[in-house]
Amino acid sequence: MIEARNLTKKFDTIMAVDHIDAKIRDGCVFGLIGTNGAGKSTFLRMASGVLKPDEGTIQIDGEDVYENTKVKSRFFYISDDQYFFGNGTPTEMMNYYKTIYPRFDVPRFHHFLESFNLEKRRKISTFSKGMKKQLSVILGLCANTDYIFCDETFDGLDPVMRQAVKSLFANDIAERNLTPIIASHNLRELEDICDHVGLLHKGGILLSKDLDDMKLNIHKIQCVLRPGTEAEKLEGLDILKVEHRGSLSTITVRGKREEIEAHMHSYEPIFFEMIPLSLEEIFISETEVAGYDIKKLIF
Repeated sequence: MIEARNLTKKFDTIMAVDHIDAKIRDGCVFGLIGTNGAGKSTFLRMASGVLKPDEGTIQIDGEDVYENTKVKSRFFYISDDQYFFGNGTPTEMMNYYKTIYPRFDVPRFHHFLESFNLEKRRKISTFSKGMKKQLSVILGLCANTDYIFCDETFDGLDPVMRQAVKSLFANDIAERNLTPIIASHNLRELEDICDHVGLLHKGGILLSKDLDDMKLNIHKIQCVLRPGTEAEKLEGLDILKVEHRGSLSTITVRGKREEIEAHMHSYEPIFFEMIPLSLEEIFISETEVAGYDIKKLIF
């Protein structure tokens, strides 16, 4: 497990990470969401031991990360800007990482290169941005670490390649309990892969919750009510938001699904159904309650 306690980092007068407390369970996919400058990259750099916290700690299974070689061998960090040897090739990068990660899977690396159509002896400096991202992901997966830190990893990948990378992550999560921590400014990118999402803003975490818990607690109802019944005045429901399109009302409510359905049936609506919320809608509902407009923070 990764645990941050009172984690803080300043750059001169800029508070990049502001007294963050967070826990990341093993085997989950943790999505770190926030605008540019929210502190995502700084958090990952401290988690990977590149930066030393000014205050607080970040630990993996109770051990500090900074200047701890044993702990650093347990994760692979894919930065937003990939770093490779000046005239290096994929094969040379593989040979380098083999010296750092003793469980590096060489046959799998060659298999991935062939599958992704990346030439093993071609200079990486001639690769496109997307190809460099692909190579970073391949190296990270083949290192066989317990954790993989991804900073805007899907940025620069085409839609087909994004799904391929997500499938590879899902496979390693299932087969060897890999724990990816993925930082992104794009909420929609993480909707189909993350188990837990933390929302960063101005260096602090506004919200950190399991998606399943949020989805179980917030629901959207589309309904046509009987004449004289106003959606905003339905009693017994914890209503967060109401929208109207003609006679069709869309109500976002908080609570247990069974209790919500029972209350709706008591009003004998002409029509109603419970429909799933997107991750964006869930976060909008959660952050509006806290007094923030996620549309301004993320989109």
